[in-house]
Amino acid sequence: MDDLSLALAELAGWPKASLSAAYFPQEKVGLARLAEPEVVLALVPLPFFLSHEKKLSLEARLAVVQQGLEATQRWALVAKKGAVKKVADLEGYSVFSTAGYAPDFVTKVALEGFGPLPATVKVTSGGQVLSALRKASAGTEKLAVVLDAEQLEALPTLPFGAELEVVFTGPKVPVAVVSTVGTKLSAAAWKAASGAFLKLPSVEKGKTALEGVRLTGFAPLDEAALGAAKKAYGK
Repeated sequence: MDDLSLALAELAGWPKASLSAAYFPQEKVGLARLAEPEVVLALVPLPFFLSHEKKLSLEARLAVVQQGLEATQRWALVAKKGAVKKVADLEGYSVFSTAGYAPDFVTKVALEGFGPLPATVKVTSGGQVLSALRKASAGTEKLAVVLDAEQLEALPTLPFGAELEVVFTGPKVPVAVVSTVGTKLSAAAWKAASGAFLKLPSVEKGKTALEGVRLTGFAPLDEAALGAAKKAYGK
């Protein structure tokens, strides 16, 4: 993150010490940091953005492109083969996802178009995707898993993957976004920052910094995809 902030500052024409960056893997500590007055930019996954957009006055500006992924992705509902054919079959199920910290994202955005989930569905979260998939494949409990594009790509490689099936695939939505926080960053400063974000892959320092945080670069937002996600989340 230090390399990334240094490269961004240099490309934006700012003093090196004027920009710093930090990574927070947990929602609670990230929220606390974003509430501090000196924070002007945030790189956040879409579930986090939709959950806290209004409270933190976040404005999405650019799409984040992770290594091996496009700027948008589809989320998929995976369950034991033959167990779930329609939305009503999820009655009494737990639905696990790494985005489960934002349950409305999982039910309204990731699974947009599948239908209103039964009221008994419980959305859970955590980092143990493999464990959740193994439990779902065993069929010993009512468990389904919502996977992002990277996790879904790895599904066929699992030794128990043949016991699972993709039940539903949602619409394309941004993976993550660069947002300004409130109005603390002037229009001129954002213009310089946005140019720096987009130039990162074209210079050696920027390319190295991006590789260090497993990113390919940044891209203009797919406004239609973001707008559809925001509309679904607001239902």
